[in-house]
Amino acid sequence: MSLLMFSTGRYLRHLGCEVRYVRNFTDVDDKIIARANKLGEDPISLSRRYCEEFRQDMIYLHCLPPSVEPRVSDHMPQIIDMIKQILDNGYAYSVDGDVYFNVDKFPEYGRLSGRNLEDNRAGERVAVDSRKKNPADFALWKAAKEGEPCWESPWGLGRPGWHIECSAMSAAYLGYSFDIHGGGMDLVFPHHENEIAQSCAACKQSNISYWIHNGFVTVDSEKMSKSLGNFFTIRQVIDLYHPLALRLFLMGTHYRSPINYSDGQLESASDRIFYIYQTLHDCENVLSPNEVAIRVDLIPPDTANCVNNFQNIFEASMSDDLHTSVVMAAISDPLKTINDLLHTRKGKKQDLRMESLAALERIIRNVLTVLGLMPTSYSEVLQQLREKALKRAKLTEDQVLKKIEERTTARRNKEYEKSDSIRKDLAAVGIALMDSGEGTTWRPAVPLALQEQQVTAT
Repeated sequence: MSLLMFSTGRYLRHLGCEVRYVRNFTDVDDKIIARANKLGEDPISLSRRYCEEFRQDMIYLHCLPPSVEPRVSDHMPQIIDMIKQILDNGYAYSVDGDVYFNVDKFPEYGRLSGRNLEDNRAGERVAVDSRKKNPADFALWKAAKEGEPCWESPWGLGRPGWHIECSAMSAAYLGYSFDIHGGGMDLVFPHHENEIAQSCAACKQSNISYWIHNGFVTVDSEKMSKSLGNFFTIRQVIDLYHPLALRLFLMGTHYRSPINYSDGQLESASDRIFYIYQTLHDCENVLSPNEVAIRVDLIPPDTANCVNNFQNIFEASMSDDLHTSVVMAAISDPLKTINDLLHTRKGKKQDLRMESLAALERIIRNVLTVLGLMPTSYSEVLQQLREKALKRAKLTEDQVLKKIEERTTARRNKEYEKSDSIRKDLAAVGIALMDSGEGTTWRPAVPLALQEQQVTAT
């Protein structure tokens, strides 16, 4: 769900909507209990630690905080009340301290996923339990077992099943009918299918207007999983890449599509975000002494068209199922126009140049703000991106500057082979040298080998 919230909440607020975002935490679950028992730790304490780490990851990635973050362990009364309502309405049955949802009582079961009960019986991994009326019946409440946390209930000591918690907590904070429910593609069935069934069983008026599901993350085109050894955490990624580069990478693919993670993709995203911020930083430096007041009637027609086109693409693409990738592709035009105005002879002579720069910078800044890609300072984030590039290259800035001095000396002595070798060696590790009348500077770049791979792939 957090991938979706990279852009959903901000864009809805941009449109003037009042947004109440609920992000629930499952802190009572089979996997959590198993992990806690293995570590000899209390399941609730373990879960709270993981929740805090997740929350910090979302801060790193510039995700907006939710309006409320309910936890299962804090909402047992609401969960138990909903189970009682489902039982009273005839959609569930209890047996030996367990409570099961009776899927045969809910004819619309499968409407989200498109499955029917026969499909579920044949292909779905369901617990074999002869006490169930239908193998697809799912647990609303589980009787207590040794070594598991448990709570008092009308059916004896136990804990909730996985699905009921989400229905109970969403009803508590959003009501039985609300606009958007999101999650991973893998949650369509059985989790969200079961949520629909139990929520409707508790309240006939229950309704979700839009279900949105994000695609899987693959690594070099293979599904990410611990068993394949290609699993890594956000912390591991942002140790080498700036969080905003990771955010840009994730937004470069439509949320419903699978997203392929690779070093090359991250390097490209990092290179792209550096270009965006460097362009805006250069623009800011030119505008700051002038304090230009933007007047739309003074902007040249070409600039006005560029601004309006980008604004229109932004609003149309975001309103059409949050196509962030289209927006990020469209940002190229206003960025190129800024660079032309800043660095070309023709651009520097253009009438109303400052007004054009101010208008272009403003529209890009507004869009980046809505997308959660706006840094607090261009110069600060550019320095952070340089530091990450140096870490990936296993170099210090002093070492890079020393190489630049060696190359400058080699060029002065007409040792062009040595000069080229130094440039290539740095380019191989993602350090690009740029020559100008003022001397040589460096910037992060996609390492040479990865650039060649990308060219081969295209």
